[in-house]
Amino acid sequence: NFDEALQLVGGSNNAYTTNDLTCYYCTLPAVNIETAFWLESDRMLSLAFTPKSLEVQRSVVIEEFKEHYLNAPYGDLYHLIHALNYKVHPYRWPTIGKNLQQIEQATMEDVRAFFAAHYYPANAILVLSGGISTEQVRTLCDKWFAPIPSPAKFLRNLPQEPTRKEYVREEVEREVPTSLLYMSFQMPGRRHKDYVLYDMLTDVLSLGRGGRLNAELVRKQGLFSSVDASVDGTIETGLISISGMVMDGVSIEEAEEGVWKELARLSEISEKELLRIQNLYETDALYQEIRTSRRAELLAEYELYGDASAVNRRVEERANVTTEMLETCAKTTFTHENCHSLHYRAK
Repeated sequence: NFDEALQLVGGSNNAYTTNDLTCYYCTLPAVNIETAFWLESDRMLSLAFTPKSLEVQRSVVIEEFKEHYLNAPYGDLYHLIHALNYKVHPYRWPTIGKNLQQIEQATMEDVRAFFAAHYYPANAILVLSGGISTEQVRTLCDKWFAPIPSPAKFLRNLPQEPTRKEYVREEVEREVPTSLLYMSFQMPGRRHKDYVLYDMLTDVLSLGRGGRLNAELVRKQGLFSSVDASVDGTIETGLISISGMVMDGVSIEEAEEGVWKELARLSEISEKELLRIQNLYETDALYQEIRTSRRAELLAEYELYGDASAVNRRVEERANVTTEMLETCAKTTFTHENCHSLHYRAK
């Protein structure tokens, strides 16, 4: 029993999966760190596959799918967005599955084959953060992970999503309280040198009360009750998106037109705006590093992107960005032919 063994030494654990990775993490007193090594190495070496455990987990995932994606307001939103924005890349499937049938039809052979393809030391990034030395870590790694065999590393050969050439709009009607607008623009993946520019543009648009979309479209014009801009941060070709809850009495078309006008205004970004988002990011980065768990998570993410040490340069990287760089990025990104728009109408 994985949980019980950790709890007996004052620890806890959890896991999550994104489009690009699966992360398992344990939190426990440093003096008991070897318990985590023992448990994680055992899981990697010989996960216990039984028909009962498979059916239990299948039932859990099916119920999660029903609760969050079938029976909740806006539950199908991200399924629609994935399908709208990706035609050939596997990102068109949400991590939980496209539908219930994909979960129901997964066999023991499917699960075993997936585990064998991905779960071994050569395909893993291990990060420890806390009161433990590098020498201790190396000793424990040699003891618990070195004996685990690694097959030839699984090489992903994914089809690349083609460059967009025309504006696409999809409309759906659902029993929801408020209509929603979701506009997505294609952008490079997380490892691209210009990724930081796209991320900073979303800060100009929606970071805090000073964000342009909030100031203009929510408080001044009253087109949205809430609006946000975000990047998904995927390793492969990703999305920079703008989404908002449309105010009653405002059409989605009118709300979208308001967004386009604000995007056009990104041709002029002031030094004051740039300094605001740089300062806010630096403050957030400092607070993030207070938590041991977040430090470990950041190191793992940046190593996955190609260089763990780059985490130490992320504040400096943004400090070197100019208004001209952001304006150029906005001009080439926020075009009609690069936009896929979802009008999620309330019945």
